[in-house]
Amino acid sequence: MRRTLFLLATVWCGAARAQDAPGDDIVVLGRGLDVPPGTPAYGSVVIDRDRLTNDASGRVEDVLSDVAGFQQFRRSDSRSANPSAQGATLRALGGNASSRTLVLLDGVPVADPFFGYIPFTALVPDRLAAIRVTRGGGSGPFGAGSVAGTIELISGDRGDLPPVAGEAFYGSRNSESIAASLSPTLGRGFASVSGRFERGDGFMTTPPDQRVAASVPARYRDWSANARAVFPVGGDAELQVRGTAFGDNRTLRFRGADSSSEGEDASVRLVARGRWQIDAIAYLQVRNFTNKVISATNFRLTLDQRDTPSTGIGGKIELRPPVGGGHVLRIGGDVRRADGELFEDAYSAAGLVTARRNAGGQATVAGLFAEDDWTIGRLVLTGGARVDRWTIANGFFRERDAAGAPTVTNAFADRSGTEATGRAGLLFHAAPWADLRAAAYAGFRLPTLNELYRPFVVFPITTQANANLKPERLRGIEGGVDFRPASGMQVSLTGFYNRLGDAIANVTITPTLRRRDNVDSIDATGIEASLAWRRGPFSLSASYAYSLSRVRAPGTPLDRLAPAQSPRHAASATVAWALQSGALLSLTARYVGDQYEDDLQTNVLPAATTVDAVAKVPIGRRVSVILRGENLFDEKVVTRNQAGSIDLGTPRTLWIGLRIAG
Repeated sequence: MRRTLFLLATVWCGAARAQDAPGDDIVVLGRGLDVPPGTPAYGSVVIDRDRLTNDASGRVEDVLSDVAGFQQFRRSDSRSANPSAQGATLRALGGNASSRTLVLLDGVPVADPFFGYIPFTALVPDRLAAIRVTRGGGSGPFGAGSVAGTIELISGDRGDLPPVAGEAFYGSRNSESIAASLSPTLGRGFASVSGRFERGDGFMTTPPDQRVAASVPARYRDWSANARAVFPVGGDAELQVRGTAFGDNRTLRFRGADSSSEGEDASVRLVARGRWQIDAIAYLQVRNFTNKVISATNFRLTLDQRDTPSTGIGGKIELRPPVGGGHVLRIGGDVRRADGELFEDAYSAAGLVTARRNAGGQATVAGLFAEDDWTIGRLVLTGGARVDRWTIANGFFRERDAAGAPTVTNAFADRSGTEATGRAGLLFHAAPWADLRAAAYAGFRLPTLNELYRPFVVFPITTQANANLKPERLRGIEGGVDFRPASGMQVSLTGFYNRLGDAIANVTITPTLRRRDNVDSIDATGIEASLAWRRGPFSLSASYAYSLSRVRAPGTPLDRLAPAQSPRHAASATVAWALQSGALLSLTARYVGDQYEDDLQTNVLPAATTVDAVAKVPIGRRVSVILRGENLFDEKVVTRNQAGSIDLGTPRTLWIGLRIAG
């Protein structure tokens, strides 16, 4: 808690300095540098603030599902999933729980340094202005890790954030959500302090015919606090300072099967928009995770992952020199370092400690990059390259028996390597109503410390770590067209082929044992389509993804099978009616096709379609009543199926609340 208060105080003191800035006009944007003109060549999708703040669940991960092809490892959201399973990926390149998509908040990576999962409960929609999703591999800043795409979360600026805002919701199963923010103007800058608290008694993830005395609802309790200040430091430069703290506690399936995650993050960003443009970032992450595994046979504690502290530190600098001639040149470098370790105790059926384990290590990636966008009339050419040096060091695994005597002492050899990647694309404005685009790219992802050193159990399946994992390497091509057949309408179509070489998967060895391993590749071929249309108060957005993914592992039972957790079909559509008075009615339907729990395609997760709704009715100048409904038709969504042992996703959930903005 003291670290949390220190982070928030640091940001607030920085904001107070902005009061000394001369003038009354706000000139600070609170954003990064302008998006380069070649970015649309890679088929970006933007989710705006209206959509972010008017979803039935109020959760970022659910809004991201508007982009067909986005998925977490499991179909559960951050109220009923184990936090370590919340990796983000795209284009059916699933198969394990680590993120294959680079997720950035104002240019700062947000993935957990040890596990690679995304702390979605700390990403509150009300704090954001927009999200940009770019599918496919990439380079540029922090390009290492972007093998399935990049998700850029952009914080709200002065124009997005009301000076005072708050909301309170009460929902099914005694669920509560309370949020508030204060965003004053300070000189020519601004600050924003916000917090959110949520809790719920939860629903039964276990089907009725599989429940036992130890079965309990998926209770959850989480909170987050955020402080951000943006203020001028020169005629064309601004400083952005952020501190975030969060805590998250969940229970899954059985009494005592509790998990927790917590973190404190801080970042400083300098943005200069003069003749020489600069975007420089430094950040620090301090995280921890705990998890208790309960036996599905005797319902006692079998594994206590009691402590997993980790630290992430990094930064980047990007320069845009004034080269002219229709060029936007970006050059720079970045570095990320992650270190962490686990402490866990194994228990016998009698409740006695049988082993105490400690494992961990460090991973560092440092890279240089250069990209250029060249506009030649109606044609935009874009291309870039990166060179990264990576190191995996100080890896170890130690085990002691109940008496403290060492039984396993492994020290793994340090490894390092160099990766050269890049991307190139073109965007041709063929007509006022049509753009053509094409792109090719390469990327890589270093295995996480979790994949390298931490075994885990989802009873009765044990998954072993593998300290010899190689980096994943992606090669891909895509092409597409964007149509604007009518005013306010855009239709996009993209075809792609991606090959993820040395893909890391949880490979089945026996019915109760898996091991993380590199397979030859995961090959994904598919089509993505989207529609956005707005006419007066009405709007419609829709997205569909067809992804034919196959594992290439000649000589093994996995060869030519679909990767685990990778649906072939996914679709989403939202229709909304919004008036200038603030009244709103929207319906969202989402479909996810059949997918497999395991790499051998023995356990199916059936297709599911859910429908959500939101209604907002103003009752005053700045006050609205909001009704929200999740999974209105109470669709059965299977999120886990291990030899018939089932977990279910969110059932019908209704909310009523008040929102104040003024």
